[in-house]
Amino acid sequence: MLDYKLLQALASVVECGGFERAGDLIGLSQSAISQRIKALEVRIGQPVLVRHPHLAPTPAGQRLLTHYQQVQLLERDLSGALPTLDDAAPRLRIAINADSLATWWAKTIAASCQQHGVLVDLVVEDQDVGLKRLRDGDVAACLCATPTPIAGARCQPLGDMHYHPLATPDYRQRYFPEGVTPDALAQAPAIVYGPNDQLQHRFMAQCGYQGYFPHHLCPSSEGFVQLAAAGMGYGMIPFMQARSLIENGELASIAPSQTLKVPLYWHYWRHSGELIQHLSQALGNVTLQ
Repeated sequence: MLDYKLLQALASVVECGGFERAGDLIGLSQSAISQRIKALEVRIGQPVLVRHPHLAPTPAGQRLLTHYQQVQLLERDLSGALPTLDDAAPRLRIAINADSLATWWAKTIAASCQQHGVLVDLVVEDQDVGLKRLRDGDVAACLCATPTPIAGARCQPLGDMHYHPLATPDYRQRYFPEGVTPDALAQAPAIVYGPNDQLQHRFMAQCGYQGYFPHHLCPSSEGFVQLAAAGMGYGMIPFMQARSLIENGELASIAPSQTLKVPLYWHYWRHSGELIQHLSQALGNVTLQ
């Protein structure tokens, strides 16, 4: 039978990215955390962490993390029937894309989190790769663009986020005076969120261009919009995030007919307990347009 104090140590080390900070998180010394990890590895007969090139769980460690996430959620359900159990505020670790976090997420889940006393630990990931976090046992749930659930998990469709290629009117006139042509796309500075962001590439492919293009890298959803509004480039921005800037004329589409719809799905483990169920019900009411 597993000692869940050992699993808590493993989860803390992975979450904090180190032994010393993990000890600070749960009130133990670095040495005590290290001893618990060693005890866990002895118990299961194989390593649970790799140290190089960076600290990460092994496949066995990932399975233990997934199990620990689910047990935490199920134990929380017991606290109502068994009040003598420790009823600390549950903290859900969730992978979410930056654009959802900057727009609809907080308003949608706030009431449910307040009602059930939930704390959230949000991990920002691109919508195309967030599911890997759930598969690795690093999070209890995730938002992503993948419709197929992994084994043991459920998938709930939320709708589509609508992205428009936006820039200032002056920028559009400077770089696209004759419209969106392959030559213009090859020269106009774009704005890309990060290396996993494929929205710009998808837009350009729709326009018939797949070559090199100059671009800024901006790993901030709010900063992304600010760069576009300052005339530094054009980028794919959610309509719901840029609505006011479009209405007052600060931003305009460089190709009104070329919008992208990005589907979002909520993935979570089947046996996650009532807490995830309440959150899933709240997400069922989201409006993404």
